[in-house]
Amino acid sequence: MANARYDLVVIGSGPGGYVAAIRASQLKMRVAVIERDRPGGVCLNWGCIPSKALLNSAGAMDTIRGAAKEHGIEVGEVRFDFAKVIARSRAAADKLARGVSFLLKKNKVDYFEADAAITGPNSVALKPVEGKAPPAAASLEGERILIAAGSGERLFPGMKIGDGVITSKEALVLDRLPASVIVIGAGAIGLEFGYFYNAFGSTVTIVELEKQMLPGFDSELAEELRRAFVKRKVTVMLGHGYKSMARSGDLWSVTVNADGIDKSIEAEAVLVAVGRTPLSKNIGLEKLGIEVERGGFIKINDSFQTTVPSIYAIGDVIRPPLLAHKASAEGIAAVEIMAGVREPGFDLLSIPGCIYCQPEVATVGLSEADAKARGIEVKVGKIPFRTNGKAVAIGEAEGFVKIVATKKYGEVIGCQIIGHGATDIISEVVLGKTLETTTAEIGKTVHPHPTMSEAIMEAALAAEGEAINF
Repeated sequence: MANARYDLVVIGSGPGGYVAAIRASQLKMRVAVIERDRPGGVCLNWGCIPSKALLNSAGAMDTIRGAAKEHGIEVGEVRFDFAKVIARSRAAADKLARGVSFLLKKNKVDYFEADAAITGPNSVALKPVEGKAPPAAASLEGERILIAAGSGERLFPGMKIGDGVITSKEALVLDRLPASVIVIGAGAIGLEFGYFYNAFGSTVTIVELEKQMLPGFDSELAEELRRAFVKRKVTVMLGHGYKSMARSGDLWSVTVNADGIDKSIEAEAVLVAVGRTPLSKNIGLEKLGIEVERGGFIKINDSFQTTVPSIYAIGDVIRPPLLAHKASAEGIAAVEIMAGVREPGFDLLSIPGCIYCQPEVATVGLSEADAKARGIEVKVGKIPFRTNGKAVAIGEAEGFVKIVATKKYGEVIGCQIIGHGATDIISEVVLGKTLETTTAEIGKTVHPHPTMSEAIMEAALAAEGEAINF
């Protein structure tokens, strides 16, 4: 198989790479995928899937502990085996990795376990991965190459992983519950793991440089989430920048700074969640003169082509938001553009963002502040879940739905949801936005009762000044 020739060579088998490969095969391309870790890449093995398994276990703990107070169901002492909690999440990742491997075979995609280095506009060298069998080919030739290498954890300068200092990757296999955790960063990853450790009884402190949780998100949504975390007895330190850390006996002492004043906080473990960095280094970009922008993101055009026309890139290596479903959508778009069955272009504003702590957070499109900053006149409909029958019945009444629409036509241009099931019900608005729906149309669409999704209908009606239950 040395120097095998393909229509498309994909570097990376994450949610961008493997999805692109399968779609390319459906479009009658001969496709190869190169992966140095496991089928499914970072998301499936070290991110989205195992972390959601952990959060599901955290939710189960919440339900059990609240059984007597909320439901009148008496329970005894609640105990747990934390190692089994972690093992369950790893089993979920393993199962889906096997599933990706099956899908690639089913779609006749050749899979190579190797490190990839682009050596020319149409060639990729395959290098053995330590501890694994040598790849079945020394190099591959492709009419086109698609970079879907993903992203990795970011650390502050001088930080080293180990002895209680972890990122999300280490947290996914750490089978001993820390008594106390400092989470640096109040983005999606920091908040999900902050919720997880809190649910199992760790003392959690969240440190964030910006003045709100979820920097860049709607400020009302961020404040609602902050109150929910404080209610759970999580210490939230906003406007505090990380400065340094040092070992103090069995604990870590972390120095943070706010308004020029240093403060020290201590914990058994420190989880660093200050974003991710694109894995664009050491894959041969420099030798080919492929242009890389600030932050290490690969520059592309509307067809996902890099500055070398035969080499394309998608997902975390090209731009935020760094989301699995965005990478998948970009992968499909890229190969369809290659095949000539789709026009160039990609709408980032139609990509939803989801955070799976409790309460859940889901958004799509523009926030009210974003729209106004762009000079768009808007009308807003906001409905709290405490007015929703299903939410009250199941004891999940915190949070709200907020819909942003143009003032002139009522076209939905954004939505922010915080509350139970937010990551599921946002899809209705995503579809509506794709179809250029209006608040009047959503408001007139009959929603089943009682459901959490009724809050979307009510928010749309509120934007029209016609709310019924609020």
